[in-house]
Order: sequence, then C-alpha cells, then structure tokens
Amino acid sequence: MTMIRLDLTGLKCPLPVLKTRKALQSLAAGERLEICCTDPLAVIDIPNLIRETGDRIELLARSDSHVVFLVEKAAVPG
Repeated sequence: MTMIRLDLTGLKCPLPVLKTRKALQSLAAGERLEICCTDPLAVIDIPNLIRETGDRIELLARSDSHVVFLVEKAAVPG
C-alpha cells in the first residue's frame, strides 16, 4: 500500500486544503496521504474536506506546533 507524504508546514489557509484536495485526486483507492500542517485552522478545514470527498481520516495527531493527518483514499462508488 502506498503512502504519500505532504509537507504543508508554513502554509496558511486556504493553501493546506487546496493542496490536500489536489493530492487526494492523484491517489488510487486504498492509498494513504500523510499531511503535516502548522496552520491551526487545518484541524477544522481538512476534516471538512475529507467529509466532502468521502475519504477517511485514520489518524489526527496534534502537537504544540504541528497537526498530522493520515487519510485513506476511499473507493470510487461504481
């Protein structure tokens, strides 16, 4: 299973969501995307994006300076 890492540290809203959306579009079902952000709004914006896309957040980890998401790309409904 493939995992892509997306380093979005230093980027402010709306760039983390836009770059996450673009990265998700290039993944196949079952592949994972690890997203590392420093924008505090990412804890709101990225989960909202994932709800829209139908993908799944497997992990959300926060530290004082970073937020890390692990997202699994959902199968395309057939």
